[in-house]
Amino acid sequence: MRKYLFSAMITLIAAMPQLAAAQTKGSNGGPVVKSQGHPIEFVRKGLDIFFYVGDDDGSPLSTKEMHGRATIQDSGKTVTVPLSPASPNMMTGKLQAELTPKAVVVFSASLHGHSLTARYTAQ
Repeated sequence: MRKYLFSAMITLIAAMPQLAAAQTKGSNGGPVVKSQGHPIEFVRKGLDIFFYVGDDDGSPLSTKEMHGRATIQDSGKTVTVPLSPASPNMMTGKLQAELTPKAVVVFSASLHGHSLTARYTAQ
């Protein structure tokens, strides 16, 4: 019995990274990652990238005084894209080239000394 229980536990632990990497879809169609309780949705349209930032309760969080950037690792290259606030709760930026599948996008922003970070994999 212990042998089977041990095997089941090892299988469950091995599956946890895949469960943690799962991202939910947001209302704008992009993946959502929570950072310190704030849902952040990543959406791209062509070369434009958008991050929709929510408050702890899920309502839109004003990005008016937010400063941020997106760090993108794609095909062995790392690029930093400055992000600008846009009403009501967006941070936007412009890519220089289309993202390839599996590119890693890391959102980093600060607001009133509060730091937010979210990691996404392009699809």
